[in-house]
Amino acid sequence: MKNYSRQREEIIKVVKESCDHKTAEEIYMIVKAKDPAVSRSTVYRNLGLLVENNIINKISMLVGPDRYDYITKPHNHAICTKCGKVFDFDYKFEYEKIKQIVIEQTGVEISDKGIALDGICDFCRKNN
Repeated sequence: MKNYSRQREEIIKVVKESCDHKTAEEIYMIVKAKDPAVSRSTVYRNLGLLVENNIINKISMLVGPDRYDYITKPHNHAICTKCGKVFDFDYKFEYEKIKQIVIEQTGVEISDKGIALDGICDFCRKNN
């Protein structure tokens, strides 16, 4: 990206330091607390630019708002179906084998972004 922006750097910092994959609104609230002059549209526009330039990754959620991740290489996620939080996990799946099985069974060609598994996180299980 050509133009430096202090606000954009702050957005990158928030995403990078967030291990729980924050939503755009959560990122906006954190950035706004540090810089009251920042607008919601500035944060949302910059998130789009950062995703477009492969600096951050957008995790498209089936339910609820999308979330953002600083890790852009393929990796896996566990998604809490109660609170929507997204957690990284490391496991070496045989992607080519899984992709072939999915294609054979469904006709859907999957991307190499990683595997996402749904479940209920510790916090939601304990506070139910």
